[in-house]
Amino acid sequence: MASQAAALRVTILEADPLAMPIPFRDRFFRQDDRRSRFDRAVLPHLDAAYDLARWLTREDQDAEDVLQTACVRALQFFDSFQGVNARAWLLTIVRNSFYDWLRQQRRGREIDDPFDEEIHATEAGAAEPEAELLRRADSRLLRLGFEALPLPLREAMVLRELEGLSYKEIAAVAAIPIGTVMSRLSRARRQLQDFLIAHGVKEGRP
Repeated sequence: MASQAAALRVTILEADPLAMPIPFRDRFFRQDDRRSRFDRAVLPHLDAAYDLARWLTREDQDAEDVLQTACVRALQFFDSFQGVNARAWLLTIVRNSFYDWLRQQRRGREIDDPFDEEIHATEAGAAEPEAELLRRADSRLLRLGFEALPLPLREAMVLRELEGLSYKEIAAVAAIPIGTVMSRLSRARRQLQDFLIAHGVKEGRP
């Protein structure tokens, strides 16, 4: 059976398209064009997709599993892609695949932790001291600090600070209001600041 399937694949690849029956030829090239469009849209963003999966799962193998699931889903539902911002579209699928994976791992408590956006909201102008701390911290401490953030905050920070998405794009990816995005980023930066100070990064300029 396997040898027959392989032979059929070779026959299709080597066949003269004009010699194929018209219905089969049209279906064959329609699928081939779809895969080509998928590759052009998705492949350039695989690194960003893996990075998001890795930061969310915090494990290499788990990130690979999530990314594999996301890519299968992306191919399956590619016809729903509107042709605008493939990166944000793919990251949305990665995020959703991660939460499905998380539920399967029975770690739902990390999803369901209470988080009051109004309590944690702070002024946008408070980010400058935190930005200075980020510049002072080494990469190892930053990685540890990011991984220590609660999941909703970690997700927002990765999408903003590492993937460079706009507030509007983050809101679309995470399916939350822009105000919630800003609130989570503010809280995440404050927690990251506290983490860095606790680990010896100095405030202020030398």
